[in-house]
Amino acid sequence: MSKRRVLISACLLGEQCRYDGKTKKINAVVDAYKEYEIIPFCPEAPLFGTPRERISVVEIENEQRIIQDVSGEDVTQKLANEIELFCKTHPSVDAIVLKSKSPSCGYKTTPIVDAKGNVLGLGDGIAIKIFQKNYKNIEIQNENNF
Repeated sequence: MSKRRVLISACLLGEQCRYDGKTKKINAVVDAYKEYEIIPFCPEAPLFGTPRERISVVEIENEQRIIQDVSGEDVTQKLANEIELFCKTHPSVDAIVLKSKSPSCGYKTTPIVDAKGNVLGLGDGIAIKIFQKNYKNIEIQNENNF
């Protein structure tokens, strides 16, 4: 019998993969899934390195795009491609725990801003819709649930 599998934001596992080169390790998350095969997830680090320019979810003409804060580069498609590749590499998971407020991973907690940086509300990071399409019926949680 194979182990159950959990996809967890790599920064919650202690990997120093955040934009600022730091981690947000949450021991309670690691402890809750110690019986699982843990699959670390961070779509930003392989594409942009660590540390890297910060990104934001920006609403442009009623569409949410992932934009680098300083350069203004739209990296939406690059991230979407990386996340789709991740899903193909890991087609089956039993649980998902992601970093809240993240432009990549946040679930209902990510600030959505306008072009001037004004917060319009809270929403999802880019991975959410892709995960919901690829991992049907898997509840998405964040570290605040632990």
